[in-house]
Amino acid sequence: MERGRHTSVLRFGTYEVDPDSGELRKAGIRIKVQQQPLKLLEILLKHPGEVVTREELRAHIWPHESYGDFDQAVTIAVAKLRGALGDSADNPRFIETIPRRGYRFIAEVAVLQRDSGEPESAQETPATASSRDSATGVAEQAMFRRLPGPLSWKIIGFSAVVLAIFVVAIIRWRSHSPANASPTSPIRSLAVLPLENLSGDAQDYFADGMTDELITDLAQIGALRVISRTSVMPYKGARRPLPLVARELNVDAIVEGTVLRSGNQVRITAQLIQASADKHLWAQSYQGDLRNTLSLQKQVASAIADQIRIELTPHEQAVLKNAKTVDPEAYEDYLRGRFFFNKRNSSERAQRYFQQAIEKDPNYAPPYTGLADIYQLSDNPRLARQSVQKALDLDNNLAEAHNSLAELLYRFDRNWAGAEREFKRALELNPNYAPAHHWYSMYLAIVGRRQQALAEAQKAYELDPLSPVVGANLAKKLQENGQYDKAIDQANRTLEVEPNSAVTHAVLGIVYEDKKMYAEAITEYKAALQLGGAPGEMRGLLGFVYAATGDLRNAEKMIRELKQLWPGHAHAALDLAVVYSGLGQKDQALYWLGKASEKEVGDLIEVGQDPHFVALRSDQRFQALVKQVGVPQ
Repeated sequence: MERGRHTSVLRFGTYEVDPDSGELRKAGIRIKVQQQPLKLLEILLKHPGEVVTREELRAHIWPHESYGDFDQAVTIAVAKLRGALGDSADNPRFIETIPRRGYRFIAEVAVLQRDSGEPESAQETPATASSRDSATGVAEQAMFRRLPGPLSWKIIGFSAVVLAIFVVAIIRWRSHSPANASPTSPIRSLAVLPLENLSGDAQDYFADGMTDELITDLAQIGALRVISRTSVMPYKGARRPLPLVARELNVDAIVEGTVLRSGNQVRITAQLIQASADKHLWAQSYQGDLRNTLSLQKQVASAIADQIRIELTPHEQAVLKNAKTVDPEAYEDYLRGRFFFNKRNSSERAQRYFQQAIEKDPNYAPPYTGLADIYQLSDNPRLARQSVQKALDLDNNLAEAHNSLAELLYRFDRNWAGAEREFKRALELNPNYAPAHHWYSMYLAIVGRRQQALAEAQKAYELDPLSPVVGANLAKKLQENGQYDKAIDQANRTLEVEPNSAVTHAVLGIVYEDKKMYAEAITEYKAALQLGGAPGEMRGLLGFVYAATGDLRNAEKMIRELKQLWPGHAHAALDLAVVYSGLGQKDQALYWLGKASEKEVGDLIEVGQDPHFVALRSDQRFQALVKQVGVPQ
């Protein structure tokens, strides 16, 4: 039996949605889009100008998903839909995000009646240059797997010539200009999109590592703003229009490419695109031994710097020319370690790979920095210090190592002058290293230099706009500077990117608390707690707000739950002090601050600036504790 048919087509701008055929078309040409994003679009089109809540979308499209799975699914579906429509979250033409509620379709929608016998279009979108490149890559990959090692490179060498001719032809066709064209406007910022892995899924860590290294090399050019790894990795595997990607990341140019590996041989292909005009400026392939991979990467970075006509300092020139030789197996283990470290829930595997890399090449510095990061996360300053010092002994020009040392110096040693010196050295070596700007902003806030802290947080966000931690920190720095409305806007913008960010919900709660919007603050703190936010800190903040609103029953409940966490969870002592301070019980607050000091809770360094302890600041016992833990006055 034939399925029942609608008698209308929904049109907006040059687009049409045909509910019968389940198609999205632009100017009559079908655009491929997955079923769930298309269903979401149909729902929005049926309610133009109205807010469609996330719960309504869940009921219609994801009725059986858990809340966490649904939240992620709808965010991904909206992102894919915007990609298909060439739309943007920041400057929407079609789909507007209504923070904390849902979405609204803001363009005009026309309902076109039609004859039920009208034929349906089956025309596909013409292949773009990027999709052709991808198809060629798949073919090369399949051929590559079938051939023995040495022979594969002879044949691929020949096919690469053919491929290069093909790519140049495409570039000429798309840009109507020479293959290595000059940029029509200055390029002062760029993003390196994740390099495509043509060697099989098992080599994903290698392609991701190549991306990281290329970002690191380019980031050391002071006159160029380079987007951080965290913000480019969400584009891995995506086929989005490059001008749209550039707008989302606020950059002038995009670097994309591929990595192909066989045994100890590596081929890197890269191309530079001026994003505003989708104009290809340069493309080149580099091939060599795995032992010399670092040299290949620096050649790519140097070529890109030449193409965008950036004037390099003598130090930057030296950095891009001097590549150290590393044991291939050690280098692979290091890349695997970084791959698992970036997953954040695989630190044990990351630590194992870093240690293996050190065993195979004890003179290779980066794995020591990886270990230092892991030890810091696990509050083991002794081992972290040993690792970071070894890294600096081997290579004193590693920005990551200087940043790790700075964190150690202020979080554990209370060496404020030494920490600032190391932060500045890290940023001198790598001006685009977002984690250094991020951590430096936190340091500056603790020592009371709030305007400078905000400037560093803004710089970190410019370099890493899709990181929820960086976005939340910018919101926090806005709040600390009294810019509450901007802080709320920033937190909501970050939640659009990652709705399940516990730290962002917590920061939003702090802003609401400062504005005495206590009901909203409680909602955000509860959301952070539900999403796995620090159990002690969230209960401490909740308890303080309950006390501020006179809800003593719930404040006491938070105290009971925090005491159940103590002493296994050392931070609970500091959180208990927060609640008792809110209740006006100074003696109890000071008692628990003393316990936190005994346990060397790292967050005590912020106690002098924490507004939750304003009522204690005139007490000599509090002043003595602040002095004892080495907090700046």
